[in-house]
Amino acid sequence: MTRAQASQRIGKLKKLINHHRYLYHVLDREEISAAALDSLKKELFDLEQQFPGLITVDSPTQRQGSQPLVKFVKVRHETAMLSFTDAFSEPDLRDWLERNEKLLTGEEKKRIDFYCEPKLDGLAIELVYEKGILKTGSTRGDGRWGEDVTQNLRTIESLPLSLENPPADSRRVIVRGEVIITKKQFIRINQDQVKRSLAPFANPRNLAAGSIRQLDPQVTAARRLDVNLYDLVTDLGQKTHEQKHRLLPALGFKTNNQYSRRCSNLEGVIEFRDYWRKNREQLPYEIDGVVVTINDNQIFEKLGIVGKAPRGAVAFKFPLRQATSVVQDVVFQVGRTGALTPVAILEPVSISGVTISRATLHNQDEIKKLGLKIGDSVIIGRAGDVIPDVIRVLPELRTGREKNIIHPRVCPSCQNELVRPEKEIVWRCPNTRCPSRSRKNFYHFVSRAAFDIVGLGPKIVDRLLDENLVQDPGDLFLLKEGDLFALERFGEKSAQNLVASIQSRRKITFSRFLYALAPRHVGAETARALAEHFGPSADGLEKLKKSNLEELQKIADVGPIVAQSICEYFSNRANLAFLAKLKKAGVQIKNEKRSFSSRGQSEGLRGLTFVLTGSLESLTREQAKEKIRSLGGDVSESLSSKINYLVVGQNPGSKLARARRLGIRVLAEPEFLKMIG
Repeated sequence: MTRAQASQRIGKLKKLINHHRYLYHVLDREEISAAALDSLKKELFDLEQQFPGLITVDSPTQRQGSQPLVKFVKVRHETAMLSFTDAFSEPDLRDWLERNEKLLTGEEKKRIDFYCEPKLDGLAIELVYEKGILKTGSTRGDGRWGEDVTQNLRTIESLPLSLENPPADSRRVIVRGEVIITKKQFIRINQDQVKRSLAPFANPRNLAAGSIRQLDPQVTAARRLDVNLYDLVTDLGQKTHEQKHRLLPALGFKTNNQYSRRCSNLEGVIEFRDYWRKNREQLPYEIDGVVVTINDNQIFEKLGIVGKAPRGAVAFKFPLRQATSVVQDVVFQVGRTGALTPVAILEPVSISGVTISRATLHNQDEIKKLGLKIGDSVIIGRAGDVIPDVIRVLPELRTGREKNIIHPRVCPSCQNELVRPEKEIVWRCPNTRCPSRSRKNFYHFVSRAAFDIVGLGPKIVDRLLDENLVQDPGDLFLLKEGDLFALERFGEKSAQNLVASIQSRRKITFSRFLYALAPRHVGAETARALAEHFGPSADGLEKLKKSNLEELQKIADVGPIVAQSICEYFSNRANLAFLAKLKKAGVQIKNEKRSFSSRGQSEGLRGLTFVLTGSLESLTREQAKEKIRSLGGDVSESLSSKINYLVVGQNPGSKLARARRLGIRVLAEPEFLKMIG
């Protein structure tokens, strides 16, 4: 083949490869197989090796293979790359518009409409094309100066190395967008991390940003990043922000146009934000809100800049999952098992639309690990319905007036001396009649996973106890409507509803009954295993009472410690008297309607056993367990070689390290959600 023939063939191969790259990575379509495309790339590579003088910077073969950089070079942006001010509520959004309208004429106000698009949670970049060829790609940096990451950006298949339809006058084209990593790739990379006994990455944004700032482009290429463009800086005749979004695909860029919308008023904007707040899981990538831009470019430019943000656009964020606050005090609460839990009293702060004033500190070791003092500024995190956590202390904000946290030596409820059992990290009150323990046990007894008495929450339980209307949960089933009239603001209808709700729960399944009794170490899954073993009926309870350590330890989910706890519970006279009281009050164990081995209609997880650790963002722990069971799977509280999967949420405990030692497969939350559909 002559050089001229090779040049012609190379030109055609480049055009064809770029066409199919655009179809697959931008339009999510495929006209030829991946193998066929690889074959075309191989032919192009071989021709370029034969005729190296024909290699150009926009060739598909030049996406990878560059030598690692020593450092990144600074690049000055032609116009400043701005960030957005945030709005978290409807009043914030309306205030933003009102501030802008004060700067406009009456006619301009009438012309206002908005272009709304998902706010990508990635790394902002700027791309400069000269004569249609990518020359420079850079990060935002400080807005004026960024870092030249062209070499790494070339590895992203969805980013064109040359424009599809460059301007006829060959002018320089500048566009801006975001480097992201899809949820699918995030799962893949974290799976690989786990296989290599490395910690999973915390979130897609940090992973995308860290990948672009790798000095070795081979590392970046292995991450399979994606890119999404949303701004056309160069004037190609566009009059609105919406028109920018229409021009970008024509130039060969991937956009989120299919998820964006023009809104004529703020009501439409709010509706758009609320839609994506509820449906963001449908998107292939993470978002943390929507960007709202005044659509008319002339008005947008007139409004100008305040600080480092344009007045004409705002990030309408979803409710925060993390926020900062100040620890005003630390109190110690005693739980139903006697466990002492330190709780931080906070300056109230809104997270995920909920005002938070308390956060758990777990135990004394956690306080030491955080280095927390009273008066510290801290980061608070909240995932789903999980109790908020203190994620991190900000010692940089200390004033010198902070106080050390003094751990108590006696129970704050009954004044008994606290104990710390061997091999445990939690201090406990050993007094089984401790008022605080009794009250927490009462809350547990009526909770959703136990007797599930609708309308009987902790506040009403407290009122019943404080008025001496009940001494323990057995008294609930003896309550009459007239007994409740003594409670302030408790009318006849309220009394009727509560008594009816209590009476409707006289019959209960064996597994729920066991869980409600709450022998130490017996959670919902262990209760199910016991009910399955002894028979899901009243006879099963009698068999369980008579069981011994040896028999109990033959049951899945029951080890020596759990077996000992169960034996101790059913040998305690006070507990046996309580069981007799419940029976006399009419509480009955009913037969299970279906066997434990055939839960749910779908058997997609049949034969698989899961353990969960850490807090999940998308659903509660109980919801996750129910979903697993509905698909035919089982859930265990403890790890062993028989476990198939460990599902890991935020702030996982020691189970993660143990699962790795046992060779149990670890699932990050996105992968778990995909598995359960």
